Amino acid sequence: MLPAPILPQVEELLSTLKELMPTIYQKETLESILGLLLEGQGNAVPHHCTTKSESAISRFLNYYNWSTRSLIRTVRSFILNLVLAERRKGRKPILQVILDLTTLDKVGKFPHLKDMVRVYNHKKGLHIVVLYLVVGNWRFPWSFRVYRGKNTPSPSELALKLLNTLPSILTKSFQIYVLGDTAFGTINFLDKIRSNAFNHHGILGIPNTRTLTDGRKVEDTGGEASSPP
Repeated sequence: MLPAPILPQVEELLSTLKELMPTIYQKETLESILGLLLEGQGNAVPHHCTTKSESAISRFLNYYNWSTRSLIRTVRSFILNLVLAERRKGRKPILQVILDLTTLDKVGKFPHLKDMVRVYNHKKGLHIVVLYLVVGNWRFPWSFRVYRGKNTPSPSELALKLLNTLPSILTKSFQIYVLGDTAFGTINFLDKIRSNAFNHHGILGIPNTRTLTDGRKVEDTGGEASSPP
């Protein structure tokens, strides 16, 4: 359940999002989708919706001409205000930024997605790097990039681009702790986030088979502090 102090803000956000829809029919469909998501039952897929049909939701998401950018700007403004409300006087508070490489499974042909649907790590679908902001017990998606496979920017390179999308007011107001799994545990990524360009802290997964500068494997260190692999 949402904390009571932000409930009025959430209600205002939902009302604003609905007003961005160009027709009453689309407002009702968006309301049904939001209701499905906010139920929090783990069944946020169209055929579980009791107020709109799967085809109606599909049309809304795939064909209707409503402003995606306006929705993104509105939601980001809401998230930014929530994050900035966590500021306190004195030492900069910590803002956790989570990076995640995830796959949106796809079955069949998707000509409009062109080269974006591919097999990676034995999974076929749309592979995206997502940047989340952590506020209290909540994790909000902020931005994403599509990983297009070999000979294109790697997940860690895409992650650096995502970190560049963080508003300067966040990087000036918070200590940024970057959290990620082994997909982002590269020397280049670690060096970049700790450089003057970012000056962030990194907590990243490293495979235990990686080789250290002294020739040992990570698994051979027994948890001791070592130089980056």
